[in-house]
Amino acid sequence: MAQGDEKVNKRRRKGDITIKELPTNERPREKLIRYGPEALSNSELLAILIGTGMKNTSALTLASQILALSEEGISYLVDASPEELSKVQGIGIAKSCQIISAIELGKRISQTPRNKRISISTPEELAALYMEELRYRKKEIFKVIYLNTKNEITFTEDISIGNLNSSIVHPREVFRSAVKRGAASIIVIHNHPSGNPTPSQNDINVTKRLVEVGELIGIPVLDHLIIGDGVFVSLKEKMLI
Repeated sequence: MAQGDEKVNKRRRKGDITIKELPTNERPREKLIRYGPEALSNSELLAILIGTGMKNTSALTLASQILALSEEGISYLVDASPEELSKVQGIGIAKSCQIISAIELGKRISQTPRNKRISISTPEELAALYMEELRYRKKEIFKVIYLNTKNEITFTEDISIGNLNSSIVHPREVFRSAVKRGAASIIVIHNHPSGNPTPSQNDINVTKRLVEVGELIGIPVLDHLIIGDGVFVSLKEKMLI
């Protein structure tokens, strides 16, 4: 074995090899082009976003260090700040912003209906639309889904962002936008950062209050979904609406 190859292999075992020193078929960009993004690991996808590493530290190594910042792995990036990512040497504010922008685009794509409006007929259908957006959030996000007379989603709005334990929701904020947007009905949805979607007494009280106001103004609340980690609860199915 040539001395140069031996040095490369030694650095590779230490994780210090640069992407240019990898065989062409092992480089993240080339793998993506040849096999598609689904063939890449989380580290490889993140390395493409990072672009370049620094002396003796490849973008792949930096990506692995970012994923090691938390036991949550890739889901940690959902709520990460530029300052947190910058703790990794070689990841400055610019690269941090690139990563966070890509994550935000993914979240927005996941919650944006296609040109054809989506009709909701079951809690499972709605949960599938918003599960990936909400399941990893560290704070409670209270969303209102506005529907037309065909139960098609016309607009979605975040009404409240709470702390780790609760979110503050006022009927005035919920129904002001519902009236403004001409909604025929609404569905409300929020997440439990704990991952357990079991409704709290506060969740039940807020729901009953919204239902009462909806009945008064003629914009019924059809359901309230609570999103956990891969699971959800429909208060309508639980006979709480």
